[in-house]
This record gives sequence, structure tokens and C-alpha cells, in this order.
Amino acid sequence: MPSAITEEPRNIDVAIIGGGVGGLSAAIALSSLSNVTVRLFERHPHLTEYGAGISIAENSWKVLELLGAADSIRGAPTVPGAKRNGYTGEIVLPEPGIPRKRGPTRVRRTRLQAALGEQVPNGVIKFNKKLVSLENVEFGGVRLVFQDGTDATADLVVGADGIRSAVRQSLFPDYQLRYTGNTSFRTLCSAAALRHIPDFPLQTSWWFGVGGHVYMSPVDDPSDPDASFEFSCRSGLERDVSDPANYDPRIVEALSQVPEGNWKEFALFSGPCIENITGWDKVVLLGDASHPLAGAFGSGAGFALQDGWIIARALEHTQLSRDSVAEALRVFDSIRSPYYRKMYEFRESQKPLLQKVRQDTFENFDSTLRARMNETGLAGKRPAGWMDWIYKSDIEKVWEDYLQAERKGEHVH
Repeated sequence: MPSAITEEPRNIDVAIIGGGVGGLSAAIALSSLSNVTVRLFERHPHLTEYGAGISIAENSWKVLELLGAADSIRGAPTVPGAKRNGYTGEIVLPEPGIPRKRGPTRVRRTRLQAALGEQVPNGVIKFNKKLVSLENVEFGGVRLVFQDGTDATADLVVGADGIRSAVRQSLFPDYQLRYTGNTSFRTLCSAAALRHIPDFPLQTSWWFGVGGHVYMSPVDDPSDPDASFEFSCRSGLERDVSDPANYDPRIVEALSQVPEGNWKEFALFSGPCIENITGWDKVVLLGDASHPLAGAFGSGAGFALQDGWIIARALEHTQLSRDSVAEALRVFDSIRSPYYRKMYEFRESQKPLLQKVRQDTFENFDSTLRARMNETGLAGKRPAGWMDWIYKSDIEKVWEDYLQAERKGEHVH
């Protein structure tokens, strides 16, 4: 705990940049603190999400429950599912499971954002506010400059403005993203348009090919009469599979049902690990702004949700400190930065396998794919629960563990 204590918490003005999952999570959690005034600045004229579907695992459900948004979200369970050879359609690895209310789920991105937006108090979100730069005000807060010529000041700035974060650029002007060499094409298609395809599996599945894959999943409640299906093709596969000699004919036929012009193209970028995801003792990065990993774990929404909840807990915890914002950021950084460093280290450890996959040829593809499932642990060759630190991470327990360690004097800022 901070040594300099006040009798009453001081009022804190928080500016959140970005109305995505992380920004909305932070807005909900911070708005519950009586001494905090929250403004969320969103560059679009309304809440906008790009892409198609988004995964909600147990780590995400936990935060959504804490934020009061879980019951508003409807989607499709992603189990049972399967990983397949994209050319033959043969199941390489089945993914059994029983669908449950708070199990792994795929939902439309827009529905997740809407559910969170409903929990944000009226008047908090300011639209058409594109951040240009931040200025560190000596002996004061932070000055925010917007594209429309206006400015604002805040005691704390929360950068939840995505992979191309303007907040991160102000903190770390030399930080650079790089193109990963992969491009993802995503879209939604009516599930009804796929039902004529013989033996087409209307469940979550990956269809792997040389140099990429096709991912598909329902994204709506199975009882929805207008349910949609999501397709995601990595490395431009939607162009290659149009040749029936390449991919399984069922996939070729399914992708042909997507209306012309409906595909959205996303070039995938990543950046190096940021040692500390706070700056100036009054700016913090959340979500993709803090760890540009090009969707490496498929759980970016969960990480952003957790970040938003934890920054509120940290600010609440240090509210009686004379330097409560700086103390809160040290608490936040001590919890989240090591977590993200672990992700980068894990990704680095997987590079030899990824290099091997890139050298696949069509002739030996099936055997290489099966070996890949073994080496990545997908086929049960790793200990059970070896990725629970990602997908089953309980952020409330993480916070309780932090408090317990602090009481024992184990934290040194």
C-alpha cells in the first residue's frame, strides 16, 4: 500500500480513448467509482466494430459477469467442433464437448459491443473525437488534442485505441508495428444459404491447408431464425479454394454463397513486447494497444475486458494515496505486464514449429498437419489445462491473489 495517505479520496478525471471492448469495459468499471469522472472519446460517429465474430471463453465470461453484461450476450457454442484437413475434409482432431451457458462461445462483434455499451452511463461517450496527440503537462495531468481542433485535460488517460494506438505513439514514439506476412479475410453468411450443401458441418471447425486455413463457426443463438455463419480465411485462402482441385468441395461451395463484395480484408500486424504498459505516471495502455500480437491467442476481447476491470480495481485500491493515479498504474502494471510478457515468450517458443509449418508441401501435408497437432498440444500430447492461464484465467482471483500477496508484503513498486 502507498505510504502517504489522505482522509478522503480526491476526485479523478479519466479520459478513455477508444470505444471498443477494452474502452467500454474500463468505462463501465471506472464509472462505478464515486470519486471518478469518466469520459470516453470515440473517433467514429457511433460505436463501430469491424470483423465478423469474436470468441468468448471462460476468461471473458467472468469479466462480463462482473460488468453486468453477460446476460445480454447471445451466440453459438463452439463445442463440439473439429480440426480438419482442408483438402480431404477428414477430421484430424475432434473437439468434443457439451455446450453450456457460460462455455466457449462465438458471437457477433457488434452484439458484444452493444451489450457493453448498454452498461455505460449516459453522457460518458463523446463521439467524433479522434485523438491526434497527448501532451504531458508538468505538475498536472495530460492534455489531449483532437483532430477537430478541440482539446481536453485529464488526470488519467486510458489508451484503449487498438493496435494502431495514438496513445501508444505518444508514449513510445519509436515503437513500430510490422506486417506479419498474413492477411485475414472475414465475412458473415446466412446459415440458411449453407443448408443445401450435402454433409456440410454446421459447427465450429478449422480446415487447414498449405500456408493457411479456413475457420468457420455459427455466431448466433441456434434458435435464431436469421442465424449467420462466420468465415475467416487466413493468408488469402478465399482466392485459392475457388479451385475445386484444391480444397474440399463443401468448403468451395460454402464460400461461393458469400455475396460479392462482402469480404473484409485485414492485414495482420504485430509489435514487440512493451516492458511497461504505463507512462508518465498518468497514462495506461489496454487491450491491443498494449500488446499487438496479431490475434495470436484468439482471446483479445478477454484480455481487453480484464484490463478494463483491473484498472478500476487498482484506482479504487489506491484512492486514499496522495498520488493515487501513479500508485494505481504501478499496481496495474505489476499485474498485467508480466502476463503479456508471458504471452510473448510463449509465442517465441512456438516459432520453430511455425517455421516447419511454412515449409509444408501438398505431398506431405497430412502427415505434417497431424504432427503439428501433436507438437502444439492440440492432440493431447501436453498436460491437461496447459493453456488455462489464457482461456480460463479468473481475473477476480488474480486480483484477490494480488491483495493477499500485498498483505504479506510481497509487492515492491
